[in-house]
Amino acid sequence: MTDTRDHGGGLDAAVARWGGARADWLDLSTGINPVPYPVGDISADVWTALPDQGAMDRLIAAARAFWGVPDGAAIVAAPGASALIARMPGLAVGSVCVPGPTYNEHAAAFRAAGRVMTADPAGAAVQVVVHPNNPDGRLWDAAALQGRGLTVIDESFCDLTPDASHVGMTDRPGIVVLKSFGKFWGLAGLRLGFLIGAEATVAPMRDMLGPWPVSGPALAVGARALNDPSWAAATRTRLATDAARLDGILATAGADLVGGTDLFRLYAVDDAAGWQDRLGRGHVLGRVFPYARTWLRLGLPRPDRWSQLAAVL
Repeated sequence: MTDTRDHGGGLDAAVARWGGARADWLDLSTGINPVPYPVGDISADVWTALPDQGAMDRLIAAARAFWGVPDGAAIVAAPGASALIARMPGLAVGSVCVPGPTYNEHAAAFRAAGRVMTADPAGAAVQVVVHPNNPDGRLWDAAALQGRGLTVIDESFCDLTPDASHVGMTDRPGIVVLKSFGKFWGLAGLRLGFLIGAEATVAPMRDMLGPWPVSGPALAVGARALNDPSWAAATRTRLATDAARLDGILATAGADLVGGTDLFRLYAVDDAAGWQDRLGRGHVLGRVFPYARTWLRLGLPRPDRWSQLAAVL
């Protein structure tokens, strides 16, 4: 079956449409940090041996410290946040509310499981929010997240604004927080994500993932990065500066800021498809949305590629 879900990325399709080699392209269609965490050396046995429990314990301890996870909450590591999202219907039954527009994989996962979708969070058995929201950066107040069943808070971009995190609520039954490693640390190909919640709530997810859910390299690199808060602090400062720089370039080109985070910015333009084509002809890939003809979302360029974006605009 062909996957018709709307995503960023798709550089091969962009090359086919607008030409050029992959190396010519500046992909701004995702919200991935363009300056990734330096992974350093990885020992050979990490690649050849089955991941052991000690490595998982070190990763979980680092995650607990980095995010300030309450003692009463458990952490489940997985091969990416997407793996957790796809299995989320296994944690609760009943109708589901996913306020939109937002990241579309959440609703898609529950629809694939045959769930009834509703616009009424008060009457839903499951409530899913993205915090900050993708694509507009909306933050959700804790008072709006007291559902009667399962409440899923996707914090894939919340490492940019750690003070806004709701991870402190995860010791309450029925409230879970999703964390993505690939975006803030810029290592999406590593495939690492986390589910945080009360043990009774997240235990079924651990069972669904089975043994060795995270690769040896991901365990090693994840623990190393989560134990490096100074890198995280410096990265937040750099990303905020770069996001402001991007806003300035787009404002000069005639775009109005709608929202976003410091890893992606959402702009209002006269014709998003036209802007995408203009960018594509300059080998810059932007993100447009089927439900909003005036919305254009852009990530941050690599430090050596800002001039390419400026030249196109």
